[in-house]
Amino acid sequence: MLGCNSKLNRKPSNISKKTGFVLGKFLPPHAGHKYLIDFARNYVDELFVIVGTRKADPISSKLRMEWMREMFPDVKLIEVIDRNPEESHPRYWKIWENTLRKALPYIPDYFFASEDYGFKLAKILGCEYVPVNHARNLVPTSGTKIRSNPTKYWKYIPPEVRPYYLKRVCIYGPESTGKSTLTRNLAKYFKTIYCEEYARPLLDFTNGKFDYSDILRIARGHLASEKALAKQANKLLFIDTDLVLTTVLSKMFFEKCPEWVYKNAGKTNYDLYLVTDIDVPWVKDNQRFFPGKRKWYFNLCVSELKRRGKKYKIISGSWDERLKKSIDAVKSLLV
Repeated sequence: MLGCNSKLNRKPSNISKKTGFVLGKFLPPHAGHKYLIDFARNYVDELFVIVGTRKADPISSKLRMEWMREMFPDVKLIEVIDRNPEESHPRYWKIWENTLRKALPYIPDYFFASEDYGFKLAKILGCEYVPVNHARNLVPTSGTKIRSNPTKYWKYIPPEVRPYYLKRVCIYGPESTGKSTLTRNLAKYFKTIYCEEYARPLLDFTNGKFDYSDILRIARGHLASEKALAKQANKLLFIDTDLVLTTVLSKMFFEKCPEWVYKNAGKTNYDLYLVTDIDVPWVKDNQRFFPGKRKWYFNLCVSELKRRGKKYKIISGSWDERLKKSIDAVKSLLV
């Protein structure tokens, strides 16, 4: 039953617990993978999960390993750089046997998979094969399907992976142009959640007063909120203002911007900016400061997006027209 390496990687006699392993590329890890690994975790006492990676993979090995650690903190993760040939190669199985024997500390008792090759690979390694839903009817998806249309197969994408595929829409523009209301209404229409402007509730504690040191606090709080909410969003996350707008605000008030804020504003990668126009009445409150400079403020906002090469659409008209235009623009992202 064993190959010529049968004496190698034997399970140590002092390990009495049942062990197993799973092998995959996890491009990306999805609900089918989760079922397979959870099945294996419930079958054995200790599980090894081998993540095969190549440089040409559409998702980086670093990111996949981060996802897998977050999803399965109790398994033994092993990354294997897959340089093995195609199955037509005459020594294909021998090469894979050597690869796995080098990667694993020992050959576990069981190999779990949903593939026909599981029988042969287990035989070569000298362990028992445990088939897991070869028909794949329990979780009907694949990494290929998800990569081709993540929106269609959203329910099969684990929360840890969803931020990678999430469409992000920033509601952006000068003060008193209805950003917060539009953000809430869009989230309600698309049955998802939104990230509120972090500055407004923060400055409620100071009656709208702030100084230069608050710019960094606002930016850090906004990013933390956005990242915290990304796993809960349903295909779309609507974001009320962003770090680009924070840099505009900082320069308007203080003629400078903290380096950390400016640098991280350049890293934000939203799918669309909806820029709210100034053709609505200006409403006074303790966090609005430029009633006589609305056009100037608006032009600053737009010029910063242009300078950074951001995709945007200006939203104008009545409140109902703004919502309709915004919905149509967002729908185009989901096609």
